[in-house]
Amino acid sequence: MTETAPRTNQDGSAYRAPAAGAIEVAPRSGTAFELRKGDVLRVIDPEGGQVSDMLAFMAADPREVISNGRTFDYEERIRLTTGNRLWSNRSTPMLEIIEDSVGTHDFLLTPCSEATFRHFYRDKPVHRGCFGNLAEALAPFGISPDAIPVAFNIFMNVPVADDGSLRVLPPPTKAGDYIRLRALDDLIIGLTACSAYDSCGGTFKPIHYRIERR
Repeated sequence: MTETAPRTNQDGSAYRAPAAGAIEVAPRSGTAFELRKGDVLRVIDPEGGQVSDMLAFMAADPREVISNGRTFDYEERIRLTTGNRLWSNRSTPMLEIIEDSVGTHDFLLTPCSEATFRHFYRDKPVHRGCFGNLAEALAPFGISPDAIPVAFNIFMNVPVADDGSLRVLPPPTKAGDYIRLRALDDLIIGLTACSAYDSCGGTFKPIHYRIERR
């Protein structure tokens, strides 16, 4: 009998299958799905060191969408964690962070795209990035690329210096770290396993998620 080689990630690390009830977002890909009011979305970094871009749109009217500016305004902070809510462009709370094992996320930077790769990674192959992955995943919901806003970048490490300058550092996550967000309305969610080199420390791994029904 021929033995099958164990599955590994793109960086050669051991593959971790999703836990029961969880779904995998493959490295450098994206997905979209509905999340009902009261449901809890658990986003898991199964290997450590991986960012996930998340978008939220109101199911009843996708023109109402997650907004970093409204969130910063109403939450009065740019570092968001347990107890904070994510708000829409129409000043409606959409999601509440109810548990967070990391406490490091970004809501400043836009999803990476082909233009991102041409600008920052001129020595690397151009990739459509999280923007392209989200655009494809959200198209069946009638959401166009121009409607994609700044994402809530789960596990992304973007320190802001006193002079206002930004850096993108590898995520501080360990294998199994997670965030749980409760839906405050019926939503359409876009979710990726980020494709940018700096965001993920130069490696690309999967993201797992699970919907905990109310």
